[in-house]
Amino acid sequence: MFSRARDVLIVMTRLPREGRNKTRLIPALGSAGATAFHDRLARHAVGRASSYVLTHPGTRMQIQLEGGTPAEGRAWLGEIDCHAQQDGDLGKRMGVAVERAFAKGARRVVVMGTDCPAISEPLLAEAFDSLAKADLVFGPAADGGYYLIGMARPCPAVFTGIQWGGPQVLVQSLAAAKDSGFHAVLLDVLNDVDVPEDLPAAHAVLAEGTSLSVIVPTLNEEKQLPSLLDRLKQCCPHEIIVVDGGSRDRTVEIAEQAGVRVISVARGRASQMNLAAAMATGEFLLFLHADTLPPPDYTQVITRVLQSPTTSAGAFRFELSGNLTGTLLIEVLVNLRCRLRGTPYGDQGLFVRRRIFHHVGRFPDWPVLEDLHMVRLLKRLGPVRTAPQAARTSARRWEKGGTIRIFLRHQLMLAAYHLGVPPRMIATLRS
Repeated sequence: MFSRARDVLIVMTRLPREGRNKTRLIPALGSAGATAFHDRLARHAVGRASSYVLTHPGTRMQIQLEGGTPAEGRAWLGEIDCHAQQDGDLGKRMGVAVERAFAKGARRVVVMGTDCPAISEPLLAEAFDSLAKADLVFGPAADGGYYLIGMARPCPAVFTGIQWGGPQVLVQSLAAAKDSGFHAVLLDVLNDVDVPEDLPAAHAVLAEGTSLSVIVPTLNEEKQLPSLLDRLKQCCPHEIIVVDGGSRDRTVEIAEQAGVRVISVARGRASQMNLAAAMATGEFLLFLHADTLPPPDYTQVITRVLQSPTTSAGAFRFELSGNLTGTLLIEVLVNLRCRLRGTPYGDQGLFVRRRIFHHVGRFPDWPVLEDLHMVRLLKRLGPVRTAPQAARTSARRWEKGGTIRIFLRHQLMLAAYHLGVPPRMIATLRS
């Protein structure tokens, strides 16, 4: 049973099967291309919905799947609450899903499809908020239908007698609501993706929805930065932000010559990253140390990990450069910790949706372990997953301090953190 304050967000979609998805796009994309595009639309929509749910703990998301079993839906989209749609026309299928949600104690129910890539977390918040003063909310589509419907109480009439797929769907639904004595409000008009002419605008919105801002805090990193920037630029992310904490070498000059965005601020890795995050405009944020090289396809890796419905954040698998004695053992232990406890650290590259990062707050202004604290905050929303692809971190600290000594020092710092020792005292253990 849902709690009385529980909201339910239902996503209506169809299992990808060639020849059965987005058939009106087949002349432009081909049968396989249309199915692949449907897959992209659906993953994008579920990602937006998941992001909303993760930042609104009183909301539960449910997938209503057509053309497949719940097990097939979970194999496609990840471990998520998935149900097979009821037989019948679209109205019958939506009506049953809504009725069941209210029967289980839902307070408000919003239903969305996956054909409108412009649906966003703020729009979903507006839809739920509208139900505080109205019985129904509609998100009108430019073709005369709607991309979203929400209810504060059941209204079966809006799902019956409607000419689904026609240009009068919204008009007929509003009339049915009025005849039933229900007050309805409208959101902004958005475009569905139905015909080839809709594709250019849809591609632009989808690209924006997977845009990535890479944030690199630096302090005297002239030796490490050139190779990192070369690697980062290969994938053409939305933006690369080098936020420098007062370098006295050529770090800033190298970053400027590379054509990336450069911000100068007072020294302090946490405050450096927080400032850059506040100025970033990408959908995803990647916080990356200057001495860590992400995998060559890092943008695709990040998109795949963060599109998993329950995932709050992610990181790359840990790998050390060089041939230090004990390197393999350290890598095994670190990656085992990530797999068992879901606690990657900053030198693995932490990535997260921008809205989720700002929801949990900022990195604490600590001299050490600010990344660990952020991961613990993110884990309250959902798992922090480690990708199988590795980010290779420079072994310079280990080379300078000794493999075993550095490893034991890290364990001591972690123990102190869990015992509640103040971070500024923990920082003294580094020396």
